[in-house]
Amino acid sequence: MIEIDGSLGEGGGQIIRSALSLSALTGKAFRIVNVRKNRRKPGLRAQHLSAARAVKEISNADIEGGKIDSKELRFTPRTYKAGNYRFDIGTAGATPLVLQALLPPLIFGRGDSHMTLSGGTHVPISPPFHFIREIFLPTLGQLGISVSASILSYGFYPRGGGLIEAHVRPVGKNGIRSITFAEGKADGVARGVSGVANLPISIAERQKDAALNVLSQRGGGAEIELASVPSPGQGTFIFLKSENGPCRGGFSSIGVRGKRAETVGSEAAQALLDYWGTQGCMDPHLADQIVIYLALAEGKSSFTTTHVTMHLITNLSVIKMFLDIDYTVSGEIGAPGKITIQGAGFSR
Repeated sequence: MIEIDGSLGEGGGQIIRSALSLSALTGKAFRIVNVRKNRRKPGLRAQHLSAARAVKEISNADIEGGKIDSKELRFTPRTYKAGNYRFDIGTAGATPLVLQALLPPLIFGRGDSHMTLSGGTHVPISPPFHFIREIFLPTLGQLGISVSASILSYGFYPRGGGLIEAHVRPVGKNGIRSITFAEGKADGVARGVSGVANLPISIAERQKDAALNVLSQRGGGAEIELASVPSPGQGTFIFLKSENGPCRGGFSSIGVRGKRAETVGSEAAQALLDYWGTQGCMDPHLADQIVIYLALAEGKSSFTTTHVTMHLITNLSVIKMFLDIDYTVSGEIGAPGKITIQGAGFSR
C-alpha cells in the first residue's frame, strides 16, 4: 500500500484527486494521512468525498475514512470499468474537479463512458466549466485523448445545482502520445464570455467593460460575449481565453456577494495580461492538470509554463509514487519554467 502524507507540498485536494485517479488506474492501494492539512478547513470536504465515491464506483473499490472532515483515507481499488455514470456532489462543490479525478481511468476503459455530474460549475478556487471545455479538453486532444463536455445548468455558490455532461472515448492500444509543446507564445486577441444567472445583464456588461478597459491600457483586446445563463441560483462570472497554436491559457473570476462587477472583470483581465507578459506556453493551472497525462504517455514530453507552482511540484511527487517516471523542473517557484517528463507508457 502506498503511504501518502497529505501535508506534502501545497497540501491540498489535488493530492487526493491524483491519488484516486492513479490508484484506480494502476490497481495500487493507498493510504493518505493529514488530509488537506495545509488548508483553512483540513480534512475531506464534500467535493473531495464526492471524487472518492465516484472513483470508488468506477473501480469497485473499498474505502475507509470516507466521510466529511476525515483526516485519513484508505482506498483499495479492484477493476475500473467504462459505463454510464451519474454523480451528485449535493453542494456547490466543483464538478470540474470531480470530472478530472475520473478521466484518467476512464480514458483507458474498454468502451465509451458517459458521465452526468451535478454541483458547482463556476465556483471560487476551482477551474470553471469554461476552462475545462475551452482549455483543458482541447489540450488533451493534442495527446490523442477524446473527451467532450457540455453544460446544461450553471451552478454557483452556495446553491449549486449545476449540471454537466461528459463523453469519454478510450485511447485504445496506442495509449497517450507524448508531445513537446511550443517554447513560447505570441500576444493576441483573447475571446471570452461575461455571464450572469438570474441577475440583470447590466452586471455582465460592467464585467466586460472593466476587462476591456484593463486590456486596452496595455494594448490588448478581447472579443467578449454577454450571456444570461440558466441556473437554480444567482451568480456571475467572466472567462477569458488566449490561444496561440498549442499554447493555451484560461483566466476567470467569479462574482460573490459584495464584490463589484468591475473587480470581477478586472481580475480576469489582469491575469490574462500577466500571462501574455510572461515567458512560457501553458498557464500555471493547465500545467498542473496536464502532467498526469504526460506521465502516462510513452516517451518524453516537455512544455514551458509562465509560473512553476508548488501545486505542480506536489502533483509530480504524487504521480511518481504510482508510476515509473522521470521528470525535471527547470525554474524557481513562482517564475517561468520548463518541465520535462519521461512517461511510463501506460497501457491496459
